[in-house]
Amino acid sequence: MNFYCLVYKPFNVLSQFSPLDSKQTLKDFFDVPKDVYPVGRLDFDSEGLLLLTNDTAINSRLLNPSHAHAREYWVQVDGAITTEAINQLQKGVVIKIDGKDHRTLPCSAAVFKSDPEVPERNPPIRIRKSIPAPWIKITLAEGKNRQVRKMTAAVGFPTLRLIRYRIESCALDGLQPGEMRTFTKQQIYQLLFPDQKAPHKRVD
Repeated sequence: MNFYCLVYKPFNVLSQFSPLDSKQTLKDFFDVPKDVYPVGRLDFDSEGLLLLTNDTAINSRLLNPSHAHAREYWVQVDGAITTEAINQLQKGVVIKIDGKDHRTLPCSAAVFKSDPEVPERNPPIRIRKSIPAPWIKITLAEGKNRQVRKMTAAVGFPTLRLIRYRIESCALDGLQPGEMRTFTKQQIYQLLFPDQKAPHKRVD
């Protein structure tokens, strides 16, 4: 039977179930069937939305670069980010991927007018009283290694905290770190692929 859930991966947790170097993994927080795995990943030091499933069709759709889908990140940056920097993020910046220059695709970026309501992080970020730490929202259609962190650094405002809030219409709303929400196949496909029908198993 197919299984689908959205989880809020906490900070400093590996996006995998198998142990590694005594670090916490998804297994420390989420009780799911043995054949369930995360689709995509979040870095150890990032937080937020992960989809866990045993449906291989979703894996191929979401991870194939030809099937672009929106990923929204909430990013706390070091310093009062400027309009010029936001415009640069939107147009695309050059970052290093596997040692080679990569120009990011145009994206949506904006500064939150007021700080979003997010859970406390443990441990908290280091705040310097004399330097602002505003939140911005970035929505990408690509997912290179540590892309958001590299992008904000490229425009002069390093990332302090990174939360993946949304994948298409799947969002963290109501979830706290370490919590999960289950869905039916029809529900998750409608959220992820609203213009496509969920595949059905062939019956001969």
